Amino acid sequence: MRATVCTESKLTVTDLPTPTPGPGQLLINVSRCGICGSDLHARAHADEMADLAVATGYDHFMRADQGVVLGHEFSGEIVDYGPGCRKRWPTGTRVVALPIVRHDKQPHLVGLSTAAPGGYAEQVVVQESMTLPVPNGLSAEHAALTEPMAVAWHAVRKGHVDKNQNAFVIGCGPIGLAVISMLKTAGVRTVIASDFSPRRRELATVCGADVVVDPASESPWSAAPRKGRINGVTDILGLGFDTMEKLRRIPNVPWWYVFRLAHTMNAGPSGPVIFECVGVPGIIDQILTAAPPLSRVVVVGVCMETDRFQPAMAINKEIELRFALGYDPGEFRDTLHMLANGKVDPAPLITGTVGLDGIDNAFTALGNPEQHAKILIDPTSTAMTP
Repeated sequence: MRATVCTESKLTVTDLPTPTPGPGQLLINVSRCGICGSDLHARAHADEMADLAVATGYDHFMRADQGVVLGHEFSGEIVDYGPGCRKRWPTGTRVVALPIVRHDKQPHLVGLSTAAPGGYAEQVVVQESMTLPVPNGLSAEHAALTEPMAVAWHAVRKGHVDKNQNAFVIGCGPIGLAVISMLKTAGVRTVIASDFSPRRRELATVCGADVVVDPASESPWSAAPRKGRINGVTDILGLGFDTMEKLRRIPNVPWWYVFRLAHTMNAGPSGPVIFECVGVPGIIDQILTAAPPLSRVVVVGVCMETDRFQPAMAINKEIELRFALGYDPGEFRDTLHMLANGKVDPAPLITGTVGLDGIDNAFTALGNPEQHAKILIDPTSTAMTP
């Protein structure tokens, strides 16, 4: 089969043996495969990413000197089953799969490990237990976006955004756009998006952002149409005084019971939920400095460099900082069905398609935020430019 192999940051199209599915695995013909920001990072920083993976307990991440077929956002059709499979679906069934396989009880990330070649190829091996049939006639292009949209859905769920809370999305690259789409799917009424790129701001509007700002000329925090009551630490202290004065006027009611009930119901004052989708040094510190008190910050952008921020700033504002990565199988399945049922539209993210020979050009194009958001690979295409 034809595949594009990454070695020492170079992408080379070559012929490889047809993959053989092992126990509990199946082989699919790749219909579409998305190019992920993680692929761009892996091409340029494979050894740093591998060292980080080892430090967190995963030993099989690709190294720069290894030949690896990238690609973990794919859809395709079933070709064959390996031994020990239940053969749940007939050959030809259109499917997507979580990009993880198991060899000798060891997990391997598809497209990021030498033991698990990815979707920049005509065929790819996936785990039967992690495979899902594509429902409701969903197109191959949109089905391939199940994986990145599931990342966004996981981040939104981790944010626990109330429908009436302001949600801020800082950075409108592919993951930021996906987060905007999923926030609107979740029913969040006010989403404020921020990006320096005019093209990405345009896409953010198409994805459903209610307010879109250029941070070079306008602060996203002041652009929210609904202002929160808590804009500074003084507001928190004032709220405490106001609440106690009101409670003290109620006879024969232990005021502390009201606070206990509020604690139990998690009903105290809160700030907005902020999604950091940039992933460059300094952004977290900027957010902690500018964000209102009691905000919840969900870090989705992957920063590959050492970063710094001032903990006392977050402590004084009592800001909650969370980090999001990936998804679980349930979130992946739910995302697929949201796409298939028309609850979320990934079409604005797709800005180009190339064949295997055009992947190198696609990587270059993705370096310009004014050109592209998500480029798909069609292994049957001869397109050299997206």
